[in-house]
Amino acid sequence: MIDLNSCKAAMETAARDQYFAVAHLYKDEKAMDMHIHDCYEVYYSISGGKQFLIDNKLYSIEPGNLFVINQYESHYLTQIDQTVHERIILSIHPDFIKDMSTQKTDLEYCFTQRPAGFSHKIVLTKEQQKRFLYYINKITSSNDYGSDLIERGVFCELFIMINSICRSREEKPAEESGVTYNAQVDEILSYINNNIHQTISIADLASRFFISESYICRIFKATTGTTINKYITARRISIAKSLLAEGIGVTEVCEQCGFNDYSNFLKSFSKSVGISPKKYAQISHQ
Repeated sequence: MIDLNSCKAAMETAARDQYFAVAHLYKDEKAMDMHIHDCYEVYYSISGGKQFLIDNKLYSIEPGNLFVINQYESHYLTQIDQTVHERIILSIHPDFIKDMSTQKTDLEYCFTQRPAGFSHKIVLTKEQQKRFLYYINKITSSNDYGSDLIERGVFCELFIMINSICRSREEKPAEESGVTYNAQVDEILSYINNNIHQTISIADLASRFFISESYICRIFKATTGTTINKYITARRISIAKSLLAEGIGVTEVCEQCGFNDYSNFLKSFSKSVGISPKKYAQISHQ
């Protein structure tokens, strides 16, 4: 398998081939706004030094941290220092990992199970880090006869390891919780997500938290790396994708996600996802 050098290329390759792709990145790509992928994503940090905003949780990133993100979870990566951030990205088409699963072993577990207190962040031990890198190296160095079977076999071993860690940590979820850098922003994030179906303006937020509009925008951007309006839009589209996949009608989804204007919903969804809500619903149900 080719070791790609772009997160975007990995996502596009996995989606196009309905398979999985690996990217090993040493240089920073242009930061994307809060976004959602149609593929599952595993993000492994080698050097640390950044922070992740995933849905309503803000995480610090240290060397050896691994993050599991599904196709409905909006996320944004922001830099908190000037060091080059080395990382490995796995992009996996949901249909591929579903087909690789069995009735006894669900390889999608780490992407689909979101119990109360769930953390996207997995702190790997030194031994687990070595195993992860061993699996990645074996996948990306396999190019000879039988490489397709080797890739699939190692992929299964890798995700058995990841899912075993996820299943075992359910007994002690507090150890790997998200960490925010500003308690006030944490409250703002919680409020937005609890009221995402309603109209939320910066003026309303400023009034609720007894601070000025300019100050609330400043601390939110400084803490999360994105603006309040971009965050709200991304969360609404993330929820819309999930509801459309469940079979709920486009008009009802628009209302449930807090988009008061139907044309704005169509425009925002199509720009973010690449296709219209109606088309996305049709593809999801195939």
